[in-house]
Amino acid sequence: MNPAADIELDLSGLQCPMPLLKAKLALNGMAVSQVLKVIATDPGSERDFHLFAEHSDHQILHFSKDETAYCYWIRKA
Repeated sequence: MNPAADIELDLSGLQCPMPLLKAKLALNGMAVSQVLKVIATDPGSERDFHLFAEHSDHQILHFSKDETAYCYWIRKA
């Protein structure tokens, strides 16, 4: 079961680095512990979001992908 999200951001169709940049902007406007769900279609987003989480205090609570999209649930630090 997917975690509940406070905000959902559909970034389908955007190419790197735009999905990550838009997600960072959204996180900046959120309260601590809120969850952002990001939907992206760029395969490069998988690498970018996981590296971003490793180098920040934000946490990827859940990640899923299928043939059309990559979904990330990110808890703001």
